[in-house]
Amino acid sequence: MIDLGLFVLCGAVIVLAGTALARFGDAIGERTGLGGLWIGSVLLAAATSLPEIATDVSAVRMGAVDLAVGDLFGSSMANMLILALIDILPPRVGVLRRAALDHALSAALALTLNGLAAALVLARPETTVLGVSPGSVLVCAVFVAGTRAVYRHSARARGASETDANRAEDGATSGGASQTPTLRRAIAGFALASAVILLAAPTFAHSAKALADATGLGSTFFGTLVVGLATSLPELVASIAAVRMGAYDLAVGNLFGSNAFNMAIFLALDLAHPGASIFAALSPVHAISALFATVLMSLGLAAIVFRAERRLAMIEPDSLIMIVAYALAMWFIYTRSGAA
Repeated sequence: MIDLGLFVLCGAVIVLAGTALARFGDAIGERTGLGGLWIGSVLLAAATSLPEIATDVSAVRMGAVDLAVGDLFGSSMANMLILALIDILPPRVGVLRRAALDHALSAALALTLNGLAAALVLARPETTVLGVSPGSVLVCAVFVAGTRAVYRHSARARGASETDANRAEDGATSGGASQTPTLRRAIAGFALASAVILLAAPTFAHSAKALADATGLGSTFFGTLVVGLATSLPELVASIAAVRMGAYDLAVGNLFGSNAFNMAIFLALDLAHPGASIFAALSPVHAISALFATVLMSLGLAAIVFRAERRLAMIEPDSLIMIVAYALAMWFIYTRSGAA
């Protein structure tokens, strides 16, 4: 009961901090002019992925490698479930239709990284250089290069629309600008919320491992389902808050950006697992999680590009397909992980 209480308490703290992250992240994007796409895909994505970093590094140090990696791929799938949910939940503004097509670049980066990680899980390379697998270094290098490409694309887009933005600013200066926190306050608030999440995560990891052992579900499945969903609480709360503020690109960019950032965490896990490659110690079942994550991201990207207008019983058909695909993935992973 103590472990369950800590699990719930840390989750509640993460929810509150995630809400603050969305508000201050949107303010930083507005004050700096960087825009929702860049702030969501990089800054907010990194902050909302702090639970994965702290939780999974702690799990690896405790010897729960499958729990840690299950969380990474489970979080990637959970983020796409969140994308479907914010599209169909009130106020039902049609997030997938309103998101900028520029998200295709960050989505492509997330797809590439998750696919590369899946290949490494299947290959199980044992080679290490200075105690680190070249595979985890490669994944991190691709993430850095891809993030730079997203930034350059966002910069070009801002330059192309600068004149229109200035006109809009002239007409809206007397409106909501005074309600936006100053840049200094926004940065301070963002940093404080990030620190709260980072501090709560280690306790979250210990309670999650204890619950995995107590339930008998196994580290792989428990990490993919429960811990993956739980560490995605910041993404859920931040995305819902962003949608309610009308910052649709911030919400979508956060989800795809988090999926890319999650894969870069493999390097941190490898460093926390000295003497052997992290990929050689993993269950092959994680490849299923990774591949289902790429399927869900492909569905999300297709929904943004296609911009479906039809509704099925007040539910977007593309969002419904994503939810069904997530449930199918969980069943498939459960039956293959030996938890049954």
